[in-house]
Amino acid sequence: MDCPACGSPVTLEVGPDQPLSTSLSDAVLAAEEGECVEMTRDCWDCGWHETRQLRVASIDTTAGDETAVERAELIDEITDELASIESVGTLEETLAAIRRQRETDSARTDTDDATE
Repeated sequence: MDCPACGSPVTLEVGPDQPLSTSLSDAVLAAEEGECVEMTRDCWDCGWHETRQLRVASIDTTAGDETAVERAELIDEITDELASIESVGTLEETLAAIRRQRETDSARTDTDDATE
């Protein structure tokens, strides 16, 4: 968007409790019913500033695949945990354990298929 005062590009920030990289759409989708999402737009050339608030009045969702939703939530949780691990060695060990588990699961599935 361009600044309505001078035509220069403006920055859009969602906050104040969001990381600077948060997009408006991500903030709105993450908001709970009754929560307020605040956005600020600033022009660094002329100093123009605007703050807006968006209140989520209600949330309507359609029924989805419960398994897919649960899987996505678990992947997000695992990703958050992995991001907090500082040790490269721990990450390497975790990756090796995941690969061993997948191999075990594959072998077990192949055996189950053969017995049917």
